Amino acid sequence: MSPLTPRRLSALLWGLVGALSFLVAHGAYLLLGGPFLGVGPIAAVAGAVFLGATVASYAAERRFGLFVRQFGGNE
Repeated sequence: MSPLTPRRLSALLWGLVGALSFLVAHGAYLLLGGPFLGVGPIAAVAGAVFLGATVASYAAERRFGLFVRQFGGNE
């Protein structure tokens, strides 16, 4: 079995989307005049968002993927 299944790849990509969304929101915060807190804290929060979004999307795909397979979702 491949360690990078389509479900895991999907979860990783959603994690990346979440982390990049946080970084865009932080950039907007800086443009609006907010203070810069440093690279370390921002990287830590972006990493936490990545991890949280990855785990959440992996769990949601398992939960809702079963629903779609059972009741059909392409109609």
